[in-house]
Amino acid sequence: MVADLDAGRRPRQGRSIDLLRGRKLEYVRLGHAIVLGLSGGCQVLIETVTQLHGPAGRAEVEPGENPSDILATLLGDVIRTACIRDTGELLVTFHSGSQLLVGVDPDFESWAVAGPDGFLIVCLAHGELAVWGDASGRTGTARGARSWASDDERLR
Repeated sequence: MVADLDAGRRPRQGRSIDLLRGRKLEYVRLGHAIVLGLSGGCQVLIETVTQLHGPAGRAEVEPGENPSDILATLLGDVIRTACIRDTGELLVTFHSGSQLLVGVDPDFESWAVAGPDGFLIVCLAHGELAVWGDASGRTGTARGARSWASDDERLR
């Protein structure tokens, strides 16, 4: 992924991603990037070490040649909450109680959330965020990108 000069940059504050709430995990694609395919056309792309905390304990998943298929245990589960921590980490909690924590890479992009109609959040190096479009389906430049963050710091 390459950053776009029109991207709206965000300060590193903890924020909820309401766009993912209630989405069902429909598929997991493993490889150099892990793709979580969600209902409604949303995706979470993971390009760094991720921790899954679930009923079987804690497991680390790293994209690459031979990633673990443990994320398949989440298939059919529904996202209860998703938030971006102050550090840039992405924390996704499922209705089953399982939690997925996607870390931050100091040198490369770590994760992205892609929504319908071009909405995109990318975690850049060191946890900095770039955003294109907004979760309502409108796309645009940095001015339009600001519309997804309300005063209470929620992503919509």
